[in-house]
Amino acid sequence: MSSIEQNAAADSLPDFRNLGVALRILLLGNVAGFAAALIQSRDGAQFASQFAQSAAVLEPVLLASLVSLYALSTWLARLRYAWGVAAVTLLVAAWSVLVLQLGAFLGGAPAPYDLLRAALLSALLAALISAYFFWRRRAYSPALADARLHALQARIRPHFLFNSLNAVLSLIRSEPKRAEEALEDLAELFRALMRDNRQLSTLADELALCRQYLSLEQLRLGERLRIAWEVEDAPGEARVPQLLLQPLVENAIYHGIEPGLEPGTVRIRIAREKNELRLLVANPYHPDYQHRAGNRMALANLRERLALHFDVEASLETEVVGDTFEIRIVLPYRREA
Repeated sequence: MSSIEQNAAADSLPDFRNLGVALRILLLGNVAGFAAALIQSRDGAQFASQFAQSAAVLEPVLLASLVSLYALSTWLARLRYAWGVAAVTLLVAAWSVLVLQLGAFLGGAPAPYDLLRAALLSALLAALISAYFFWRRRAYSPALADARLHALQARIRPHFLFNSLNAVLSLIRSEPKRAEEALEDLAELFRALMRDNRQLSTLADELALCRQYLSLEQLRLGERLRIAWEVEDAPGEARVPQLLLQPLVENAIYHGIEPGLEPGTVRIRIAREKNELRLLVANPYHPDYQHRAGNRMALANLRERLALHFDVEASLETEVVGDTFEIRIVLPYRREA
């Protein structure tokens, strides 16, 4: 039987509504046009003429294709990967033929050979760009990145498991119902940790997982741990990376609550602003304890996953504000169709 770790994430098309994806398509398309004109030219004058001629067709095809892909992105996302690539390739080829046909109003009608050649070259370009995004997706989730995440989790799990089980044991006789609920929370948390974190989840599920984790930590830390929730305006249907919130809260407790002698507050604020989802996790800042390992690795892993799912439209920033350490995340608001 295959283990959970052996189940690779299904390949998928890029999100054509993403600004970074659109910019990369435009850049790669123009680089291809530049290279083609350079290869076919013998001197600078011929290159300029050749590039201008190809750009007259290439730019309208790229722009029309991007608009079409944006409009069809939800439908394309439902297709199997191979069918999605085929649909994108045919769409781009159809636009190249249509652009040449429309160009006939400004000049002579294109020959059938020219139409076929344009369609084949456009289809080849679309296939190459699809291959680039396929490679980029694999590059952002390689075995090395997975190994880093597993190494981090392996360090956290024994520490957290030991403390949680001790807390549960102390409740078995005095509060058996609460002990049972704690074990259920612990099982659900570890089930989430074993999932493929390259997939998207809903914000509601992430909040539920975070509450389960905090319920376990509350057993251990008691009154030392205070949580300030500001999630009344959080859209539960928003699609976010799995394990987006829980590792941040875990770091906030490890770096902000455990080193302190007095009770400390972890603040969690999530809200939607127009087409953006904004998250804030804040905890007390103890300068003398910032040598603790793990924080940078967790944040670096989260940055990689944000880049994989949302490209340049997502950001993660950290800042020390007085005696508080803040993590701010901005990502585009997406919801399942």
